[in-house]
Amino acid sequence: MGKPLAGIRVLEVASHVFVPIGGAVLTEWGAEVIKVEHPETGDPYRSLVTAGLHTLHDGIDPSFQFTNRGKRSVAIDLKHPEGRAILYRLVRECDVFLTNMRPQARRRLQIDVDRIRAENPAIIYVRGSGYGPRGPDAETAGYDATGYWSRAGLAAAFTPPGAERPTMQRPAFGDVVGGLTIAGAISTALYQRLATGEAPVVDVSLLAMGMWQLQPDITHAPLQAGAPPRAYDRRATWNPISGAYRTRDGRFLQLNMLDADNYWPDLCRVIGHPELIDDPRFVDMAARKANAAACVDRLDEIFAGRDFDDWRAVLQAAKGAWAPMLTPLEVHADEQVRANGYLAPVEMANGGSLALVPAPVQFDERSAQPVRAPELGEHTEAVLLDLGIAWDEIAALKEAGAIG
Repeated sequence: MGKPLAGIRVLEVASHVFVPIGGAVLTEWGAEVIKVEHPETGDPYRSLVTAGLHTLHDGIDPSFQFTNRGKRSVAIDLKHPEGRAILYRLVRECDVFLTNMRPQARRRLQIDVDRIRAENPAIIYVRGSGYGPRGPDAETAGYDATGYWSRAGLAAAFTPPGAERPTMQRPAFGDVVGGLTIAGAISTALYQRLATGEAPVVDVSLLAMGMWQLQPDITHAPLQAGAPPRAYDRRATWNPISGAYRTRDGRFLQLNMLDADNYWPDLCRVIGHPELIDDPRFVDMAARKANAAACVDRLDEIFAGRDFDDWRAVLQAAKGAWAPMLTPLEVHADEQVRANGYLAPVEMANGGSLALVPAPVQFDERSAQPVRAPELGEHTEAVLLDLGIAWDEIAALKEAGAIG
């Protein structure tokens, strides 16, 4: 079986993470993604190494690798008329145009919807933005820390009441899930074009992504207007066997046994305390809720009596849902991760290897195998030759500064 998007060509004029990582997902699904970069500066995300925000490992920037895996890089100066002419020739050969440039920049570079559609009326035009295509902030720059984490309400939701500073997200936290959404949206748009002959304009914003993820809170917020924010109290829980417990060596285990009456007797036996099954304080969900503090305290004492690895072995016999809280480094050695191919070694240009996380979708039970990200302009000549441009014309374009 071939990859589901084999034969699809995507032209990407985008930078940083949110939209480019969507293109990276498409490469693993079989699409050819041509990344257009400025001949001298490239994607500004490359320069974050120079700014000290990214760290090189044996000459490799892991962040650029996971964001741009599998693409072909073509160095074109879109401010140069001959460079734009090359871009338009590429547009005629592609199924999707993918960008996260703001409206003003798209107009200035003459790559807005109408101009691209003039070259290829059947192309699917995809825009990623901070805040959406309409409204007072349509031209406003947006990163996931601003549009997704802060403005959509996630920072407020994850910051404990009374905290001196807000809780901050991890790097590219909203970008990566936003990119996956973009990839899914493109797949749907391709189906729409096939079924109806219509090529849609697709919009995905970081603000919309953040609101989508926080929708339980957002939906309930007007219904609870005026209620003061409440600090989480794990000892006042309705279900003591849905929560985190600390082990003797300072690690944590997450229990998530929602149908608690079904799982309480089994858990008590597995952890070696069958006497708790019929304890009147804990005998059913109503009793455990009424005596939540005592139940949590007792479980705290029990889990504090053994080390993390010991409990992992013991809880294998439990019928209810639970999981160890792993560090990112421990994920690399997780047997379940390895069995499903959720990490893939990728050969780098320097001959080394970097473990990347494939797109979290598998087709026909096959693990994806990512390919390294391109060097700046690595495929310029090859892509232009595929367009039918002769070597002497390529040389002239280089001389004119239209390409790199």
